[in-house]
Amino acid sequence: MLKTRIITALLLVAAFLPFLFMSSNMTWAVIMLLVSLLAIYEWGSLINLSPLATAAYTLVCGVLGGLVLLFMSKNGFHWLFYQSIFTFVMALTFWMLIVPVLLTKFFVIQNKILLLLIGFLLMTPLWLALVSAKGADPWLLLTLLMTIWIADTAAYFSGKNFGKHKLAPSISPGKTWEGVMGALLAVSFFAAALYFSDAVSSLAVFPLLWLVALLGVIGDLFESLINAK
Repeated sequence: MLKTRIITALLLVAAFLPFLFMSSNMTWAVIMLLVSLLAIYEWGSLINLSPLATAAYTLVCGVLGGLVLLFMSKNGFHWLFYQSIFTFVMALTFWMLIVPVLLTKFFVIQNKILLLLIGFLLMTPLWLALVSAKGADPWLLLTLLMTIWIADTAAYFSGKNFGKHKLAPSISPGKTWEGVMGALLAVSFFAAALYFSDAVSSLAVFPLLWLVALLGVIGDLFESLINAK
């Protein structure tokens, strides 16, 4: 399983890097919209929509994304970035405040309309963040994605080999505190490599990458919670 994850990550990186550094902001936005629509389609399957409803849901999101691209083509990348800030604040609030409460209370959302709205509100900031980060600095986006890949791989390895204390057994029995600690340790090494190689000049890289890793853990638990219904 770990070997498969590593091979998959390497293949994705090989296909991903040329587009990240060589494509225009508009081309990148289109590609990432397609990726986000695949995630939307998977979300529809996750919440047990019918195939027809999932296709319609994805189509509606695609049309809305196309309208955003149209405005971006007329107003430029900076318009998209500044319009996205409020969306990022909403997304951070959702992940840092609302999702932990849902996880703590083991509150399983059943309402399909609410689940559809949540999916849209999750994938929209993801798409906008992928576009904005690339437009601001491709290396920034690559660093964030590498942090997620490193944390996910380290969490899996640490949990599989050293996991004894369950993180949230009622939600995801396979996740352990040892997995979380392994992810944070691996991310710390990555942050140290960035700092001591002068790729970044601020110690703030450590808490920022820890936050990314922890949000990844919360995201995994939230997905398990949605799947628990």
